[in-house]
Amino acid sequence: MRRASLVEFSVNHPKLIVSLAIILTIAFATQLPKMKTDTNPKNMLPSTSDVRVWNEDVEKTFSLYEDMIVVGIVNENGILNQETLGKIVRITDEILKINGVAARDVNSFPTITNVTAEDGVLQVGPLMAQAPQTGEEIEALRKTLFENPLFLNRIISQDGKTTAIYVPLEKGANGKEIADRMREIVNQEGGSEKYYVAGDPVARDTFGADMFKLMAVFSPISGMIMFLAIYLMFRNLSLSVSMMMVAMISTTWSMGLLVGLGFQVHIMSSMSPVFLMAIATDSIHIFNEYYFRYREKKNKKVAILKTMEAVSRPVRYTALATAAGFAVLLFMQIIPVKVFGGLVAFGTIVLRLLSFSFIPAVLTFIKAEKIEKAAAREDVGLSRSARLLKALAGFGAHKPKATVLVGLVLVIVAIIGTTKINTNNNMVELFKYDSEVRTADRVMNQALGGTSLGYMVAVAEEEDFIKTPEAMRYLEALQRHLEKLSVVGKTVSVVDIVKQVNKVLHDEDQQYDVVPNTQEEIGQYLFMFSMSAKPSDLDNLVDYPFQKANIWVQLKTWDAQAIREVIKSAAEFQQANPISMELKPAGVAYFNLVWNDEVLYDMLKGFVLALVVVFVILVFNFRSVKWAIVGAIPLLFTILLIYGGVGFIGKDFDMPMSVLSCLSLGMAVDFAIHFISRFKQRLEDSQQPANGGSATLTPNTKLITESLLWTAARPGKGIMRNAVLFAAAFSVMMFASLTPYVTVGAIILSMMMLSAILTIIYVPALITLMKGWLFKPSQLQPLSQEAKIFGHKHELSRSEVV
Repeated sequence: MRRASLVEFSVNHPKLIVSLAIILTIAFATQLPKMKTDTNPKNMLPSTSDVRVWNEDVEKTFSLYEDMIVVGIVNENGILNQETLGKIVRITDEILKINGVAARDVNSFPTITNVTAEDGVLQVGPLMAQAPQTGEEIEALRKTLFENPLFLNRIISQDGKTTAIYVPLEKGANGKEIADRMREIVNQEGGSEKYYVAGDPVARDTFGADMFKLMAVFSPISGMIMFLAIYLMFRNLSLSVSMMMVAMISTTWSMGLLVGLGFQVHIMSSMSPVFLMAIATDSIHIFNEYYFRYREKKNKKVAILKTMEAVSRPVRYTALATAAGFAVLLFMQIIPVKVFGGLVAFGTIVLRLLSFSFIPAVLTFIKAEKIEKAAAREDVGLSRSARLLKALAGFGAHKPKATVLVGLVLVIVAIIGTTKINTNNNMVELFKYDSEVRTADRVMNQALGGTSLGYMVAVAEEEDFIKTPEAMRYLEALQRHLEKLSVVGKTVSVVDIVKQVNKVLHDEDQQYDVVPNTQEEIGQYLFMFSMSAKPSDLDNLVDYPFQKANIWVQLKTWDAQAIREVIKSAAEFQQANPISMELKPAGVAYFNLVWNDEVLYDMLKGFVLALVVVFVILVFNFRSVKWAIVGAIPLLFTILLIYGGVGFIGKDFDMPMSVLSCLSLGMAVDFAIHFISRFKQRLEDSQQPANGGSATLTPNTKLITESLLWTAARPGKGIMRNAVLFAAAFSVMMFASLTPYVTVGAIILSMMMLSAILTIIYVPALITLMKGWLFKPSQLQPLSQEAKIFGHKHELSRSEVV
């Protein structure tokens, strides 16, 4: 006895299937309240990665903080006036009270260490214990600020209009919450000054909060747009609701599983609900075919079974291709990308399971009269959209050489465009240009040394080597060398402290603004300074065996390429000036560079792996390497055109875009699978004799062309509907306040529409042009009279080819 399929079981027991789906959905939904977010770039790589281990070692050695916020105060008339200086004192005092701020190491006018001398005795204390009350006191402050290299371009700009308060954060503090409190503090002051809050933790934690909001807002909006689009396509409320239920069930199961397994939501996984809603649109092929079948059979159950029989193979393999495209992300090094890949791969499998169970079950509940009414609009011969699709396919089928030639020209242009792509990750540029976060960063970078911080650690072979004049002068020369780079705004090292102490102990004589000539003198100066200064003032720059020195490198951009320039320049300097010290980069900026390179490597690895996997799936689906090549060509064509365009417009190739390069293989190939599978199915059906015998007739050029036009007009309508729904789901992301969402929305929208159109035009051209290769020569003989009669009868009976 034949076992019933999942589709047959679902059609026969629809209430049971729907009830089970609802119960499981509620179970997964119970996990959602436990959801947490994590946008710390550090957690993008495993805790055992070399860069994380090294950075943590550097932070421990030099008592450094992982996060720092920079508060900028700008007065176009100059900040060195009694009123503004008073505000700086009050703002600093309030910042010191904020929970999560490392108050002991905040650097501002009232708290930063200043070195002076009185009667030959070194004096170390705060720069400005209280706001100056007289013009003489203000002028004395001005002189101190502009004559001390430790202050200039760090806490005071060259033009005297900008100052900065450097606020280190305790481990685990929330940058956004602290930044919001800082904004409240500065807003209470008012006046002609402008205030800015910048820094990596501000961008990171603000992004996390905005990401959560966007996920909560865009997912339902995307769903509503899809719902409206489906309703306009089919004019059937029940059908529209059923497709949205499939999307919602899959999203709930996937997100519930993610949270239930203890994973946090990152930038990529926050986009997964929109991805899953869009992937759910592949079910449109079922509805598209169902109406055609119902017009023929006039029986719901029979129509459902015939529909699933016709579309089950392409639907199954498109799901497999999509899931595979996401699953390859599991082999990458970037943790959030791995989580995202597994999450959406699971959701895709759930969607296909629902396609063969939940959807057939729901279709049984739709009233026959509503189906009849909607099906009446699905006549291939009368539909304007079907005629348009047929015309597009006809262009490719009738002018294959011209179509392919134009495609080759576009491919060459696209390849040129891809050579212009620049890989880069910049946390600040995740926000739009005029956003508060990005504006603050831009203003501070223009006025001062820079908000992005990297370190260049010098490691000597022997203890106390850092205290030698040779080492000190080497570090000083390296600083001057690095400061020639346009991306470097300022450098600070232990050398600057030694030179400042030497100068003030010699009555501010500029000829003593140099490294002392003996190790003993340098050691004495460092000892005197350490006795009175804040511990961090020296700890941040040198270790106590004096075997390692830390050069702070302030960068004027968060671009990953900036620290690459610094590393290259340092290597060139070391090669030209060899010494028994090793130079090693570190810090947040260095981590971003390593992360950027990991993304690029993962993208290349993932793209090649996805390409191989998808091609293997095509071979299995079509049972032919030749047909797999035909299916892969429009896919690669689409990807080249998209990323060629990215190169020409100058858009940086960042993490979301690199991930899309892998995902695009899985998503864009869906249309080719549907088109070629249904074309071959149609061709086989057209060869069946009228008496129902075996397919003895062989395809000729005319039958191939007619089958291509039929495929474009009928399954092609489902392809275009799928593309429109997919694009509609992602279009909402183009209105996001965060640029990765805008990028993903624009690329997916373009990719889906372009892939669908290329499938309709290019696949017929390829099949027509390559028919001698795809079909055996014996298969391309003219039709017999019997075949002509049968083909004519088949055409008239179904009214399917115009």
